[in-house]
Amino acid sequence: MKLQLDPARLFPVDPATREVARGLYNGVAQLPILSPHGHVDPRLLLEDTPFGNPAELFIRYDHYVTRLMHAAGVQLSELGIPDRTGVAATAGPREVWRTFSAHWHLYAGTASGYWLQHAFGEQFGITEQPDADNADALFDRIEATLATDAYRPRALFDQFKIEVLATTDDPMDDLAAHAALAADPSFSGRVLPTFRPDAYLNPATPGFADNVEKLAHWNGTPASSYQGYIEALAGRRRHFVDHGGVSADHGVFQPLAVDLNRSDAATLFEGAMAGTLTDAEQRAFAGHMLLEMARMSVDDGLVMTVHPGVFRNHNTDTFTRFGPDTGHDIPATTTYVDSIRPLLQKYGNDPDFHLVLFAVDETVYSREIAPLAGFYPSVYIGAPWWFLDAPDAVLRFRAAVTETAGFYRSSGFIDDTRAFLSIPARHDMARRLDSAFLARLVREGRVDLASAERISVDLVDTLPRKVFKL
Repeated sequence: MKLQLDPARLFPVDPATREVARGLYNGVAQLPILSPHGHVDPRLLLEDTPFGNPAELFIRYDHYVTRLMHAAGVQLSELGIPDRTGVAATAGPREVWRTFSAHWHLYAGTASGYWLQHAFGEQFGITEQPDADNADALFDRIEATLATDAYRPRALFDQFKIEVLATTDDPMDDLAAHAALAADPSFSGRVLPTFRPDAYLNPATPGFADNVEKLAHWNGTPASSYQGYIEALAGRRRHFVDHGGVSADHGVFQPLAVDLNRSDAATLFEGAMAGTLTDAEQRAFAGHMLLEMARMSVDDGLVMTVHPGVFRNHNTDTFTRFGPDTGHDIPATTTYVDSIRPLLQKYGNDPDFHLVLFAVDETVYSREIAPLAGFYPSVYIGAPWWFLDAPDAVLRFRAAVTETAGFYRSSGFIDDTRAFLSIPARHDMARRLDSAFLARLVREGRVDLASAERISVDLVDTLPRKVFKL
């Protein structure tokens, strides 16, 4: 079957509305990509090593892709994912690609299928759908293309017109890769670290005490000192700011903020280090530290992003055998209004504090996030994320939040990806969908065309620069 990319894909079916959408899209299609939250390893660009093969590039590290094949009965070991127990052999790249090609039909209508078709067509000039018969030929074609200088990571960075790319980094990372990129005169892009302290804030995280000890050693204070712990976190945040960091990200299960006095917090910290806290006490301490991170954001200016509502590693056997980020993270119900109120009581009216709230629970957009962003100067609406960064979900998102908070309380699009080659596909999708949504408002007489043209540019450029202080 042919692989054809419709130039008007994702635009409205009605011809007149489609033409308005086409015009809006043409005004933003070639603007630079701002990616203020993602998970690409900075060493990819520092070392500029060619991508190994199609299976490594499109399948091995993309749990959007692997999870659907697993659901269809394909073992993760057949997809090139190492078995940590040493029991199962790992399939080779060509075999993985053959398995993927034979299951390509699974991705029809999915966001992953859309992004992959974009990459195959736009970046590799592929004109036929993968299948069992053409798998080897497509593998050879992509592999040969990847071996050329034009497809090395830095060349693609420029080809994709990426201006800013944020990574996600451990608080104790020395950020040497970021420093080297910033000092390299041959690299013109901005690759920014993001402070991700979850494993250092939640006592329920395996290895919490060890992580705190690393902080204490760096800070030159006893691991048992709550004051030293707070000072060390603030110091590591300054390290990120000094290396160009603009945000701190928090991947919590629920966005709980708890306002404890210093004495109570210190007592819980001691229990956390000793491993004696109850589940409720662990949640209380983690909630207190979320509020402390907000306080530190007010002090140091890092944008605070909150990504809640995901039950990580839902299947114990898969986690034991293959580790995290292997496709079995599942969305859960999220609530913000009561749980985050202590944080907003203290810092919500500070216009210099930027708090970006995300969700994978669609019901929370119109019920809680949009109303919060429609009042508090600090609160911005995070873009559709993870399970919701898909065409219909993005349109539902716009409909859910715009009537309450408008366009200018949102963050702009965020790709949130490890898959480097999917970045332009994801941003192009968002630009098309926002053009489609605005075109409908124009045709319904709710927004004039000149305003829609301005909004479409602001969603791509002005808002991410403002919200993430770029």
